[in-house]
Amino acid sequence: MRIIFLGTPDFSVPSLDAIVKAGHEVVAVVTMPDKAAGRGMQLQQSAVKKYAVENNIKVLQPIKLKDPEFIAELQALNAELQVVIAFRMLPQIVWEMPKFGTLNLHASLLPDYRGAAPINWAIINGETKTGVSTFFLKHEIDTGDVLLTKEVEITPTMNAGELHDLLMNIGAETVLKSLELIKNGNTKGTPQGNDNNKMAPKIFKENCLINWDNSAENIYNLIRGLSPYPTAFTHFDGKILKVFEASIELSNHDEPIGKMISDNKTFLKLACQNGYVHLLQIQLEGKKRIGVEEFLRGHKI
Repeated sequence: MRIIFLGTPDFSVPSLDAIVKAGHEVVAVVTMPDKAAGRGMQLQQSAVKKYAVENNIKVLQPIKLKDPEFIAELQALNAELQVVIAFRMLPQIVWEMPKFGTLNLHASLLPDYRGAAPINWAIINGETKTGVSTFFLKHEIDTGDVLLTKEVEITPTMNAGELHDLLMNIGAETVLKSLELIKNGNTKGTPQGNDNNKMAPKIFKENCLINWDNSAENIYNLIRGLSPYPTAFTHFDGKILKVFEASIELSNHDEPIGKMISDNKTFLKLACQNGYVHLLQIQLEGKKRIGVEEFLRGHKI
């Protein structure tokens, strides 16, 4: 099929690569404009653009998705289908343009975890399974008819980065299977339910602050659900202390909630509602990420 691919980050690239290698004709990719980043504020290309340039695929980088010139370019490409993964919200004039519509890959088992951060919230909420869904775009975000889903297990120690990579690759397989269905005439998905769905809104800094009044399990899930990015944090000597990895110790105790306890050699734990959370991999504001034993060599509790 003639396909336009819309996406930006690393999560999008395996699906784009799978589509190309399967023999579909990717007539263009649409991605975010280059932006200045790093110490030298040099222009950085998105992961999708880098792949497209390396594979001689036409690149479109509109600032405004309703720009008449951009719309005309899309129409001239005469794509049969658009595939969008981790991109911006599309206007109707864009997503309804191809004859087969626009297929989206979402990193959850829809209708649960609609929104910007499904991978993070699934772990934060203590889920033991999640997955990916392909669906056809319509007006309301993440609500279109579902074509395919693929379920995966969330193991007890898995963090958001590990789940991201797992879903990224399973997502590519699911996109390819979805394209085969569409190519063979299956262009109608199954309508989603709308009752009591769990949501996945964008994560802000206030969501990342550890509340030591919570249970050890909830704090542990928050830490792994935000690791390695955007990262859960607490405070130490008036500075932000990011926590990338932790473990829990369940016990009854009389320590004040949030109290730091350490032998100043091998462990650092904080008291919470039903036990302690042991910090394992941490990063003090302005410093590098290190293990807790190395941290304790330079800081006394």
